[in-house]
Order: sequence, then structure tokens, then C-alpha cells
Amino acid sequence: MSTDEPHWLDDEEQQTWLAMVSMLVSLPAALDAQLQRDAGISHFEYQVLAGLSMSPERTLRMSDLAEFAEASLSRLSHTAKRLEGKGWLTRKPDPADGRFTLAILTDAGWDKVVATAPGHVAEVRRLVIDPLTKAQAKQVREISRRVKDAINPQRTCPPTLPT
Repeated sequence: MSTDEPHWLDDEEQQTWLAMVSMLVSLPAALDAQLQRDAGISHFEYQVLAGLSMSPERTLRMSDLAEFAEASLSRLSHTAKRLEGKGWLTRKPDPADGRFTLAILTDAGWDKVVATAPGHVAEVRRLVIDPLTKAQAKQVREISRRVKDAINPQRTCPPTLPT
């Protein structure tokens, strides 16, 4: 085999890849559908609100929130503007360093997370947790971390919030 020839997937590898692709496409769609139906928000919007809800004083630098939500600052800024319009978050310059902007979850945003979380958790449990044994869940966690590390070794998986 020449060095220019691709290292093609064998049948088993191809089945693994196709199963993963199917899950990677269908899971986000299913989570979005549940959140849109039950709460009128996207999964990404929920991730942003939930990230803030888990942060000290419900506040994060936009750059840290973008990393947690696995998004660019541009995408997060557009989403933050929409969430501000709904009264769920506010933004202000970071008093510790004016080069940064803080995102702050409002009381109304907190109420939205509290109202939305039970349905979202039930859907995550139904789609991801309940179909797996404890051993399989541990394998999925490790597999996810390894794939994520191959994509971007500098970012933790799952993403962590600053303390």
C-alpha cells in the first residue's frame, strides 16, 4: 500500500462509525425537539442558561461560558442577545478586567432553568442513561473523553466551569 492510499475502514470500523454518526445527528435533534416543545428554547440556549445557573453568583465571563457551551464567542454573543431580550440574562463589563464581559443569569433566567430542567433531565435519562448499563455508561463517558481529547486536547471533557 502506498503512503498516498487512505487507510480505509474495515467493515466493523465502518459500522462503528456509521452508528456513531447516526447518534451524533439524532441525539441533538431529539434534545432540541423536547426543549422546543416543552420550554420554547433550543438545547444550546439551555446549555447557556444551565451553565450560568451552576456558576458562583450565576455569573461567568463570556469566554468561559463559550468554552463550557462548546461555542464560539460570536455564537454565544448572538444567543446572549436573544436571552437578554427575554430577560433571562444580562451582560456587563467585568469590573476585575474591563477587557472581559460578564454574563449574569437573572432571577427570571433562574426560574426558566428551574422550570425547564426536570423535563430535560427526563429526556436525557430516557435517551442516554436508561438504555445503558452502569458499565456501558462508564464506557460511553470514557469513549467521549477520548474522542474529545483527539479533537481538542486542551479542552476538558466534560467541560468544566470556573470556580
